[in-house]
Amino acid sequence: MTKGRGRPSRSSLALGALVAVAAVVFATRVSGAARPAVELPSPAVDSPSATAKTETAVFAGGCFWGVQSVFQHVKGVVRATSGYAGGFTDRPSYEDVSTGRTGHAESVRVVFDPSQVSYGQLLRVFFSVIHDPTQLNRQGPDVGTQYRSAVFYTTDEQKKVAEAYIDQLAKAHVFARPIVTQVAKLKEFFAAEAYHQNYAEEHPTQPYIMIYDAPKVTNLKKEFPELYTEKLAAHD
Repeated sequence: MTKGRGRPSRSSLALGALVAVAAVVFATRVSGAARPAVELPSPAVDSPSATAKTETAVFAGGCFWGVQSVFQHVKGVVRATSGYAGGFTDRPSYEDVSTGRTGHAESVRVVFDPSQVSYGQLLRVFFSVIHDPTQLNRQGPDVGTQYRSAVFYTTDEQKKVAEAYIDQLAKAHVFARPIVTQVAKLKEFFAAEAYHQNYAEEHPTQPYIMIYDAPKVTNLKKEFPELYTEKLAAHD
């Protein structure tokens, strides 16, 4: 099962709204549906509060619709843009990436104000409510390397913080299985097609969004009230 390719038609969205209740009932019986938040410790190693106005980080954690939606509701995040990173194909399309042959992962570029939210705090949200870092090359119903768990760092400081936090979580045994998150230097980020931006916010009744993505924002609000904001961050 995948979330499908291309832009869903209006008729499919209407049909989705009608079957949403049944789909939710079904989804609670399949692996990965509405994954609950995991209570995690704060990073022991974190970036110091910076005077720079913004910093950029890139995260991959399954379908980018939900990843973007969560980060758009984090205080201090200025922009969150869905796109593709980690591969070898120049300017890939959604259809290209969906084949699993481009090396790219569905990713989200996060531009944030480090005086309001630290990189370590973003990592904590990423590992807690956004995705399951123990699933290899998949998230919930979406299977393939394009749905892998990855942190694409843009500075040496980000690399240090990410690797230290993963090591901290592994030693604390907060997950039942090993963390498989890739930590790699960002080579290039390609913004996804316009119809993918703000997708979860603009299609709240689509069954996929209701089952897999909306609960992530709910968990953010519940587990991280100090970081949650109703105001939606922009995108590129």
